[in-house]
Amino acid sequence: MSTPASVLNAAGITLRMPRDEARAEELGQDQEWCELLHADGTVERLRFHDYDRIFDVPGLYEKLFYDELECNSPTVVRELLSSQLSAAGASASDLRILDLGAGNGMVAEELKRMGADDIVGLDILEEAKEAAARDRPDVYGAYHVCDLTDPAEHVDDALTAFAPTGLTTVAALGFGDIPPRAFANAFGYLSSDAWVAMTIKDDFLTDEDPSGFSRLIRRMNDEGTLELAIDHRYQHRLAVSGEPLFYHAYVARKRDEIASEWVEELETAVA
Repeated sequence: MSTPASVLNAAGITLRMPRDEARAEELGQDQEWCELLHADGTVERLRFHDYDRIFDVPGLYEKLFYDELECNSPTVVRELLSSQLSAAGASASDLRILDLGAGNGMVAEELKRMGADDIVGLDILEEAKEAAARDRPDVYGAYHVCDLTDPAEHVDDALTAFAPTGLTTVAALGFGDIPPRAFANAFGYLSSDAWVAMTIKDDFLTDEDPSGFSRLIRRMNDEGTLELAIDHRYQHRLAVSGEPLFYHAYVARKRDEIASEWVEELETAVA
C-alpha cells in the first residue's frame, strides 16, 4: 500500500499522505486525514479540518495543502481581483480589506503582492492568529479572533471603525467554519460598493447544499445586493486520493445590505 511520506521540519516530524487508503474509503472533503510520524515513533492522525492542531505545527499547513495537494486558491483570487480592479480603474493600495477566515495569512500575503497594504484578519481560532504572527508577521495591520455569528463588542467596534472596502474569504465557506450569519455580519461591515472576492466549493452551490450558502448568494444576486463581476470555476486543490476538487471564485461589488430576515429564514430552513 502506497503511503507517500516527507520530512516536514527540523523537529523530525514526517507527514504521511494516505492516498490509497483515501481511495478505498472514498472520503468526503471534510473527512480527509493525514498522519504525522513523530521522531519518538508515535503516529498522530489529523483530519484536514483540525485546523487548530495543523496551525500549531510550523510549516504543516503549507506542506499539506500547497506542496502535497497543490492548492492555488489564494493565487487565483489575487489574480482575479487584481484584473477586476484594473478594469475598473481602481487601485489595490486604496483598499481596506477584511480577510475573513484568515488562517495563517496566506491569502493576505497574496493581497500584499497585489499592492494592498491595509489588511485586517479575522478567524475563529486563536491558533490561526498565533500562526499568522509566527509565519507572516507583516501582512496584517490587526488580527481579531472572534465568532462572527455573535461578535464581541470590541471586535464590532474595531471593524465598524475600519469600514472595509474589500472582503476576502478563501476556502472557508460551506463546511460550518463560516456559517451564513457570520458571512452576513462580515458583509455588513463593508462600505457601499466594496469589493468582495470569495471562493466556494461546487457542491455548496447546488439546491441540495446543506449550508444555505447557495440560497443566500442566489438571493443576494437576485435582489441586487451583490453585483457579480466574474464567476470563475477552477481546480482548488487535489483531494488526498489525487482527484481534483473544483471551486468557484467570485469577484463582486456590494450594492446593498443583506436583510436580517434572509439569514433568519435560512437558519430556520437548515435547522
